[in-house]
Amino acid sequence: MQSRQSQAVRSGRAILRDLGKHAYTFIDRKKGKALRIVQRPEPLIERIDPRASELRTKVMAGAVTPAERDEFYARQAAVIEKILAIDIGELFHVRDVPPDVPERAKIFKSVQCTRCGDMVSEHRAQVRDRKFVCMPCAGEYSRGWE
Repeated sequence: MQSRQSQAVRSGRAILRDLGKHAYTFIDRKKGKALRIVQRPEPLIERIDPRASELRTKVMAGAVTPAERDEFYARQAAVIEKILAIDIGELFHVRDVPPDVPERAKIFKSVQCTRCGDMVSEHRAQVRDRKFVCMPCAGEYSRGWE
């Protein structure tokens, strides 16, 4: 069995390696370049509005008055507006990195789920009664003797 760190989910051009980090690497295969973006460790809300940060802690703990809750949501809306206008360098560390170009993902054909009609990648489809079905329609998998 693979360790969690070596597992990767491939979907066309996106590869997700869930390592629990807020770090993203974008690779340009043609140019042989890569850009890495990593979330800065300092909590941004504390820098933008310390009172909103204080209220957030109380809201998450469920120890807030109705007035404080309303104040928090008003302050949070203002914080969001500031974040949307902020320079990316204040949110993330951005740097060029050597590209670690993965092999190209195999592209599978899509098949139609015979129960719900949605299209599903063939390698992710299940077979029930000799017909392709998507995972939600397939339900619990059992070999029958377990």
